[in-house]
Amino acid sequence: ICPSFLDRFLSASLDRKEELRIGFRDCCKLEELRERTVLEVAGTVLTAQLAWRYGLATNAAGGTHHATPSMGAGYTILNDLAVTANFLLNEDLNGNMIQGVETVLVIDCDVHQGDGTAKFEAYVGNRDSNKDENKDSNGSKKRSSSLVTLSLHCESNYPSYKANSTYDVGLPDKMNDDEYFDILQKSVNRAISETKPDFVLYDAGVDVHKDDFLGRLSLTEEGIRRRDRWVFEKCVNLGIPVVGVIGGGYDKDDEVLAKRHAIVHE
Repeated sequence: ICPSFLDRFLSASLDRKEELRIGFRDCCKLEELRERTVLEVAGTVLTAQLAWRYGLATNAAGGTHHATPSMGAGYTILNDLAVTANFLLNEDLNGNMIQGVETVLVIDCDVHQGDGTAKFEAYVGNRDSNKDENKDSNGSKKRSSSLVTLSLHCESNYPSYKANSTYDVGLPDKMNDDEYFDILQKSVNRAISETKPDFVLYDAGVDVHKDDFLGRLSLTEEGIRRRDRWVFEKCVNLGIPVVGVIGGGYDKDDEVLAKRHAIVHE
């Protein structure tokens, strides 16, 4: 994360344009929001440490995937997924608590593209392709200590201008459970097969639900449950530590929304 942006956010010094881009406007100056934002990121980092030890762990927050290295956007300020990936990949940073992680795969199933996380790919891990050790026997570029992003999202939804994830899967409006699950399996299987991740960060956004007022897809609660269970079982069966975060979700009834977010913790 850009030190200047981080310092300005923590000191309540963001300018009006930055506050509007984030969406929280004057609330960006509130101490409560700053504390919540930092704790959310710290929570995902802690969850990753638990997943490294036990194989699977979930955070009751997280999924701030619109925030980029230099700015917040879409009601997200600091990108917990990117920060956690960097923590996992950098043994100096994590104090050798976590060793041998060379590739972190973010599986983003929020209804909106994980555009901010995608923009961290160039900054997280070792991407110096000019070095000989970062080229294969044919002279092609290869990843070493890298962030890989897979985004399954509603193509017509926010953001209007999409970023370039490692894998982007734009879905049509009104997609139902069975159609979604088929594409999910094919996309995740491909990403894991091709990148062989050492760790997975899973954004379990529930704004894919048919009643979500910002969603545009048509999944049911059972479809979301099936999705989450399959991703976790896939990773656990392959011996890949996996973290789940709640991602986005929008409903006027807080209790209904909380129940949807609770599915990933079942």
